[in-house]
Amino acid sequence: MSQTSAAGSTGPAGFLDRIGIPRQLFWGFVAVLIFMIGDGVETTFLSDYLQRPEGGALPGAVASFATVTLYGVAAMIAAWFSGTLSAIWGPRRVMWLGGAWWVGFECLFLFAALPSHNAVFIVATYGIRGLAYPLFAFSFLAWAQVASPTKMRGSVAGWFWFAFTGGLPTLGAALAALSMGVFGLNDYQTLVLSLAVVTIGVLLGSFAVREEHGLKPIADETVENPRSLKRLAEGVDILWRDRRVLAGGLIRIVNTAPQYGFFAMFPFTFGPAAPDGGFLSAAQVASLASIAYGANIAANLFFGVFGDRFGWRRTVTWFGCVGCAIATPLWYFSSMASQSFAVAATFGVVYGLVLAGFVPLSALMPSMVAAKDKGSALAVLNFGAGGAAFVGPVVVTVLYPLVGGGGATIVFCLMYLAVGLLSLRMKDDSDPGEQRASRAGAPEAAGASA
Repeated sequence: MSQTSAAGSTGPAGFLDRIGIPRQLFWGFVAVLIFMIGDGVETTFLSDYLQRPEGGALPGAVASFATVTLYGVAAMIAAWFSGTLSAIWGPRRVMWLGGAWWVGFECLFLFAALPSHNAVFIVATYGIRGLAYPLFAFSFLAWAQVASPTKMRGSVAGWFWFAFTGGLPTLGAALAALSMGVFGLNDYQTLVLSLAVVTIGVLLGSFAVREEHGLKPIADETVENPRSLKRLAEGVDILWRDRRVLAGGLIRIVNTAPQYGFFAMFPFTFGPAAPDGGFLSAAQVASLASIAYGANIAANLFFGVFGDRFGWRRTVTWFGCVGCAIATPLWYFSSMASQSFAVAATFGVVYGLVLAGFVPLSALMPSMVAAKDKGSALAVLNFGAGGAAFVGPVVVTVLYPLVGGGGATIVFCLMYLAVGLLSLRMKDDSDPGEQRASRAGAPEAAGASA
């Protein structure tokens, strides 16, 4: 009799399995895509909207604080809890929490805070809502990793990041443009539309996915009281119990920190805010993000599948760390030397492609620890993803006045090289690359012993 679970299917692989999506998790990937589309609708206009009378007339600094700093810090905290709570309650219950949190605080934000024109109320409700999307999306990442066969975990990670970045900011920004351009909705109505889209994603993720691994705590039967909230604090000790997990968390921060730093810095180096007026218009600077993200989305799928064959750790080291260490200065200095949008866009594509080399890290980190620690390892991974959005702009804020854009770029390059060295420590027997190396060395070892 054939097994039907995603983790142990012995029957003929269907189309979804062949492309790297466990059949029982398909609607979860769709739910994450739809949820992140709704979450990403506001990215291109919210800060500006909050400064207008109809949006509360917040001062520019306050609007920026609400939409970047406070929201980012909340997301970073929730990214950690998405892993630890999945270990305690099970991923689907955490997805329920994240979805209900998003919808509840968005309703409060739209229908109570904004009409009140009270700056504290607006900032508080929006900032607290930042806890929601990591709980929903990253809990599904934890679910997908523990429910997937080892040989598919890189592909699964690729599909997750395809859905995540496909929604935020790519299709989310496109939906906003369609809403305000073609449909003629105003900013407030577009935010209401985003609430409807997120609600659809929440309902799909909460009720359409029934795979058994997500319905119970990730922690295995060896853990005493796995549902106890006391385990939230216990998960922190994995950082010194297994230094590979600490290394993985640092790698995940550096993974996308320069990306966020670049997009904070480019208006002041390439764009109209540059001291010499720059060589790109504001629209061209904004389009660089779309171009780089577009290349990255496609490459996420490729490197997910590629990592399952070449090896997770080897892919992260050579294509992620070393590739980005080369592409980062190439992008900045070639653009500055050429003063050409075409050159900037071309090397933005190169950076977006090699950035996807980090995708197998999502498969490697939970695979290299015991079952009782998988939630903690995923918590560290997710915290790194949230921390990157905070660290990148901070590096630019500190370094740009001192060493300029070129100096900040060199520091980003050195950061990639540093975590490349750390990645060499992240060896795991379940990694396809390590297994292949072991098989290749087996005949030599046998011959030597003979």
